[in-house]
Amino acid sequence: MTVATPVRGKRVGITFGPGAPVYVLLIVLLAALALTDPGFYDPDRFLAFVKRAAPLVLLAAGQYLVIVSGEFDLSVGAIVTAGVVVAAELYGSYPGAHWLLVTLALLLAGAVVGLANGLISTALRVPSFITTLGMMLILEGAVFYWTGGSPQGVLPEEFRALGRGTAFGWLPWAVLACVSAAVFAVWLMRRDFGRTLIATGDSERTAALSGVRVHRVRVLAFVLSGVAAALAAVLVGGFSGVSAQAGRGMEFEAITAVVLGGVALGGGRGSVLAAMAGAFSLQALFTLLNLQGVSGALESTVQGVIVIAAVGIGAADFARLRRRRTQSAARSPRTHSSEGSTP
Repeated sequence: MTVATPVRGKRVGITFGPGAPVYVLLIVLLAALALTDPGFYDPDRFLAFVKRAAPLVLLAAGQYLVIVSGEFDLSVGAIVTAGVVVAAELYGSYPGAHWLLVTLALLLAGAVVGLANGLISTALRVPSFITTLGMMLILEGAVFYWTGGSPQGVLPEEFRALGRGTAFGWLPWAVLACVSAAVFAVWLMRRDFGRTLIATGDSERTAALSGVRVHRVRVLAFVLSGVAAALAAVLVGGFSGVSAQAGRGMEFEAITAVVLGGVALGGGRGSVLAAMAGAFSLQALFTLLNLQGVSGALESTVQGVIVIAAVGIGAADFARLRRRRTQSAARSPRTHSSEGSTP
């Protein structure tokens, strides 16, 4: 009885983690949107909001896997941009290409970029912040050089259907993509991979001494992040069309969403569902600000405030937790000693 309860609590923590406040925040923001714009919850408008949020939700899920392992991925926005541009260029050269083949090609390319990020960060021991920043610059530069800043080609309707089309005549494919990603991410985090990923972010040395293949776990996290970014590119291309700026800034939005979801930037703590809820909350906040007439130029300012505040609060909570553990460990020997001296 005394053992089962902590185990159940730990499993719940893996799923929801310390990010419970983000669900309250999301409810408050959605309620504020309803009060500000009574027509916001008309089916067409609300589903359009979900479609706009879907790419960021996917990026947040992928970014969570990397951050909870103790790393960063700044290349996801550039992967989105490159994915949209590459798809347009492919259709410009091969107008009859099947949408599924193009989508699979983008997903494979995203996985390759993630693999490169992971191998450089682990095998060569280059800090992931520098690795992915460099990859971001490489991809952005390649896209600009290839297109001259003006991408050519048009994305056909069958390809754009994933980003703006509907299934069963009413349910956006983007919503199904988010639900599928959430189910897969929760399943993954409940498997051994999820537990080892969190253990790696909590303490790389301890995880390695416990038999965890730290490098392999982190490389796989980068690969999944790259795949999520490529899928987000498909949705962005479908919803917004072709642009050489399609994914600009989305890497910072994804990090902001993850932090808003209560995930520790140092790794080892957080819930993937809370990270995805953070993405919805961020999109709802931007929508609310827009309805209030606040300039969109302040979005970066809002993101900065959120990151600083969330990290500061998280650091304070973590410091209190460490003090409690230290005090508890200091009391334990005295307790055992007194018990042992009792006749």
